Amino acid sequence: MRKYILLALLSSASVSLAASVQDANTLLDKGNWQAAAQMGVDLGSAEGLAVAAKATTLGAGISPDTAKRGLLEKAQGYANQAIKLNSNSAAAYFELARADGRLAQFVGILQSLPLASEVKNSLNKAISLDPKMDEAYVALGVWNAELVAKGSFIAFSYGAGGDQVAPNFEKAFAIAPTTIIHRVEYANALLKLDSNKNKAAAIAQLKKAVTFTPVTYWDKLDLKAAQDKLASLQ
Repeated sequence: MRKYILLALLSSASVSLAASVQDANTLLDKGNWQAAAQMGVDLGSAEGLAVAAKATTLGAGISPDTAKRGLLEKAQGYANQAIKLNSNSAAAYFELARADGRLAQFVGILQSLPLASEVKNSLNKAISLDPKMDEAYVALGVWNAELVAKGSFIAFSYGAGGDQVAPNFEKAFAIAPTTIIHRVEYANALLKLDSNKNKAAAIAQLKKAVTFTPVTYWDKLDLKAAQDKLASLQ
């Protein structure tokens, strides 16, 4: 009897944890990133901390510049905590890469270069743990485009290549063909590689993006970004 009671309690705890992580994601989908982050932290699990890292990174994107660095560093901390709790969490590695990548974009070329290898390593680890993680392929495509845009010497030094951009995005599209931000990121990556040569291809991606239906608060922001970018190119 005790065995069955223990199994029932463990099952109940598992369901409760899943529901709580789902609740945190629901808050995040609605744009309540601060509440989502706090809920993730309160869970104290790798899954919860990965949500906290994601929420904080997304929140940094819509916060004043004066707050961005602090928030991104906080997101790095959450992701690192998640990895310590579960070294096989693809989400934790991806969120570390996302926070590192956003911080690299914010701090400038000299301070961002030390993060370049860390971002790539975390993305490769996330993909090895979850080969169907579309966001990781997008991020890897962006990583290659940004390093190439910084110059051939830097790209060579870190193993980046323009020929790795499209293949990574195509993998993401095969998994999530109607995700708005994926098309926006691809358009931006194409323009980074060669704004003149790739303008038509970038416009084509943005035209696809604006036909997709936004589901979350963040999707709506991405749709607006796609519309604005498309208008600026036409």
